[in-house]
Amino acid sequence: MQLRSLQARLTGLLMLASLSGALVYAGLTQWPLPQVLAWLRHDPRLGVHLPTWPGISGSLLATMVVLLPLAFWLGGQVMSPIRRLLRALEGAVASYRDGDFSFSISADRRDELGALIRMHNTLGQTLREQRQHLVQRELLLDTVVQHTPVSLVLANAQGRIAYANIAARHLFNEGRSLNGLDFGELLLNVPEALRRAVESGEDALLSVPMDGTDETFHLSQRLFRLQGRPHKLYSLRRMTRELSRQEVATWKRVIRVISHELNNSLAPISSLAHSGAELARRGDLARLPGVFATIGERARHLHGFIAGYASFAKLPAPQPQAIDWQAFLDSLALHCRFRLAGPVPAEPGWFDKAQVEQVLINLIKNAHEAGGPDDGVTLGLAQVGHDWRIEVADRGPGMSETVLAQALLPFYSTKRAGTGLGLALAREITEAHGGRITLANREDGGLRVSLLLPARNQ
Repeated sequence: MQLRSLQARLTGLLMLASLSGALVYAGLTQWPLPQVLAWLRHDPRLGVHLPTWPGISGSLLATMVVLLPLAFWLGGQVMSPIRRLLRALEGAVASYRDGDFSFSISADRRDELGALIRMHNTLGQTLREQRQHLVQRELLLDTVVQHTPVSLVLANAQGRIAYANIAARHLFNEGRSLNGLDFGELLLNVPEALRRAVESGEDALLSVPMDGTDETFHLSQRLFRLQGRPHKLYSLRRMTRELSRQEVATWKRVIRVISHELNNSLAPISSLAHSGAELARRGDLARLPGVFATIGERARHLHGFIAGYASFAKLPAPQPQAIDWQAFLDSLALHCRFRLAGPVPAEPGWFDKAQVEQVLINLIKNAHEAGGPDDGVTLGLAQVGHDWRIEVADRGPGMSETVLAQALLPFYSTKRAGTGLGLALAREITEAHGGRITLANREDGGLRVSLLLPARNQ
């Protein structure tokens, strides 16, 4: 036990108090008070006036009366540094509660209280450093988030906006602050395609008319808990420039594919033509039919290859007409398998039957090839406002963000051959009808492709 510790000091004070009590009691019962009283009683002038000493009980009472002030003084000496430390700790806790970690306690003690004070000051220094690092990281993160081109909106469970960066303020509120506003009310002033995509609660790729041009956005929606409360983060990324670059890269890929296919077909044709001319010169006419047959086969292969790409470029203008949905679905069922989701509308549709049927055949075929169960491929019909919504859904793995961003590009394909038209044909036909196409991953897995076609020719 250290001599400067609180325990050692308290032990010394208790010993001092005990010794003082013993000395007072001995002074009252043994010496010198009994001797003084006895001497005074022998004095004829004072002895008759002295009271009788009450004995042991009176000595104990007198001892307590003498020791009580001493006990209060010793208790004050013991508790005084503790009281000062408690008041200092109360101030420190109040400062920490207010976010001020600059508070420290100054004391030059070498006991347990001094060790506690030093540990407190070390804790305050650590909290100050961590707070400074946290503030720097928050400033860095806020700078990055505020200046990112992606529009970010964070809304609470009531739909009130808790955070929005600069891009989101320009997109939804002409650069003004969005904090505290109702996100649902803001969506009333945005294009209908964007509002429907947000209300769907799913990720989507959509085109929105802005400033006289069509802007393509990728919408991402994420639910999470912040400070124990549910929030939703909306992120809108402009994909127009990226899609333009991808489109240029796609056309380059198409040119390379066509050039490769032409070389693979024209080189043998040229060689066979030269061989046929040589055989004719020699008079070997028996082998010429085989040469001409091979040339014809390569020419037919090349014609079929070019015709597939030419059909995309030569797509005729649609000829919309009233279409009975039940008859249309019966005809579609002859070409592909699907499960109808919902009732068949009684009101007729308005579109080019051949073109939309080809689009749905391709979409349903892609849905089967996605890898999900066959009975998971569904076709849904519904009238939304002035549009017909045709949805083809599957239970495959869905699409990654990269594939979603490129799926509508011409000639983009995830297949090994890489020469398919992908969803570009569906987009071309849908937009030619005055509608639009959207892609979205389903919450329980799979992909949903939605075609929005006008109910009547506008």
